[in-house]
Amino acid sequence: MKYNTAEIMEKGMTCLVERLGVVDAEHFISVVLRERFDYTKWQREHFDSVRPKEFLEAAFAYDEEHPIK
Repeated sequence: MKYNTAEIMEKGMTCLVERLGVVDAEHFISVVLRERFDYTKWQREHFDSVRPKEFLEAAFAYDEEHPIK
């Protein structure tokens, strides 16, 4: 499913606030902006150590716990 920019921003903020709370969600955003966050570099560092099967299992588990509304 493709979302427009406004929908992605809304869903992203909702996820951050649900998981972190308002204050920490804002803190996260300010850190990303201040540190000139390179998502591609972070993704490589974060996911290179994860086996594909482990990643797939985690993705399926997340999907089961968070159905699309």
